[in-house]
Amino acid sequence: MPTYTPPLSPTTTPSGSGGPAQLDVADDLLTLLRDTTTEPRPDTQLEALTLAVAADLPVLLWGEPGIGKTAALTQLAATLDLPLTTVIASVHEPSDFSGLPVVGDDPAEHGVPMAPPDWAVRLVRAGRGLLFLDELSTAPPAVQAALLRLVLERRIGALRLPPGVRIVAAANPRSSAADGWELSPPLANRFVHLQWVHDHDVVVRGLGGTWPRAALPRLAPEKLPEAVAFARRAVCGLLSARPRLVHQLPGSETRRGGAWPSPRSWETALRLIAFATAADSSREVLSLLVRGAVGDGPGFELLASLDRMDLPDPETLLADPANAALPERGDLRQAVLDGVVDAVHRKPDKSRWEAAWALLVRAAETGAPDLVVVPATTLASLRRADWDVPEAIERLTGTVSLSRRADRAAARAAAATQARR
Repeated sequence: MPTYTPPLSPTTTPSGSGGPAQLDVADDLLTLLRDTTTEPRPDTQLEALTLAVAADLPVLLWGEPGIGKTAALTQLAATLDLPLTTVIASVHEPSDFSGLPVVGDDPAEHGVPMAPPDWAVRLVRAGRGLLFLDELSTAPPAVQAALLRLVLERRIGALRLPPGVRIVAAANPRSSAADGWELSPPLANRFVHLQWVHDHDVVVRGLGGTWPRAALPRLAPEKLPEAVAFARRAVCGLLSARPRLVHQLPGSETRRGGAWPSPRSWETALRLIAFATAADSSREVLSLLVRGAVGDGPGFELLASLDRMDLPDPETLLADPANAALPERGDLRQAVLDGVVDAVHRKPDKSRWEAAWALLVRAAETGAPDLVVVPATTLASLRRADWDVPEAIERLTGTVSLSRRADRAAARAAAATQARR
C-alpha cells in the first residue's frame, strides 16, 4: 500500500539535500537588493537639508506620498552616523509628547512628574541621534499642540533632548494626506519648510544601486565672524527698510501651515544665512532655506537685499572707472549703474560726472547696451551749463538713439494692435 507524503512547505527542504531553505534564499536576494552605494553628486535639496540639520534647526519636508522623504532621512542618518528614531506623529496621543503623569509617594510634597516615552529616554542615553517625526500633517490639532514644546524647547515630559539630537519631520500636503490636517500656525512657524521633489536622474541612478551621498557642510573656521556679521547686517538691513515684514500672519489657513515671517522665523533665516555663508553654499541652496524659513515673498526680498550688499560701492567705481568690475547679471549691473548716477546726483561735480560717463561706456562695451539707456538719460540731465560735453557721450549716442527708436516702434505696434480690437 503506498504511503502518503505531505507536500513540502516553502521552508522545508528534502531530507539530506543540504540545500538552504527557500526563505533563506529569499533573504539573500533581499540583501542583494538592499546593497546600494553612494556617490558625491550635486543635489540642491539634499544640501539644503544637511545645512539646516547642521544649524540645529527643525526641518519639515513637504512632498507627495512615495516621493522618497523617509528614504532620504534614513540615508541621511546612516551617512552622518546618527541613530535614527522614527515617531509616527499621527498614531500617538498628546501625552506621548507632553509626558504621562506618574504619582509618587507624596504628590503634595514632590509633585507629579511627567514620565517621557521610551524613545525619548533612548535618545537621551545615546546623547545624539536623528529624531524623525513622520506623517506630521495627519496628526490632529491636540497632538500638534503637544509637539510645540518638543520642537521648540526640545523637551518631552521631564526630559530635555541633548544638543546632539537633530529634529526632522515629514508631511504630505493635506490634499494627499490620509485624514490630513493643516499645520497649526504656532507649529508651522517653528520649522524650516523644504519642498521635497524627485529628480529623475537621481531616481534612475539610485534604482541602479547608487544614491547621492549626504554630507554635512564644510564650515570655514576663518569665515565664522564674518558670516555672522554678514547675516545680521542682511536681515537687520531689510527689516529696517521694510518693518511690515517683521511679522505677517497669512490670512489663509493653508498658508499659515507653511513658512511665514515672524521674529522667530527671521532669527532662523539669520542663522541659515550665517551657516550658508560660512559653508560657501550656492545661491540655490540659500534660496530654498530662506524661503523655507520666512516664505517666498519675504525670502525673495531678502535674497535681493543680499545681492545689493555684494554690489560694489559707487564711490569706488567713480574713483577708478577704467578698472571698474561690473556685475555680469543684468539686474545687478542695472542697480550698480543707477547707484553711480544717484551718487553723482547727491554730490555733483564735473570730474565725478565725467567718470560716470566713462563707467556707462564701459558697461555698454562689456554687457547689454540697453542697460545704460536710463542711467545715461538721467546722467545727461545732471549736466551744468559750464560743463563741457565729454567724448564718452558721443560713443553712447547711437545706443541711446537706437533704444529710443525701438521703444517708439514698440509703442506704435501696441497702439495698432489695440486699435484693431
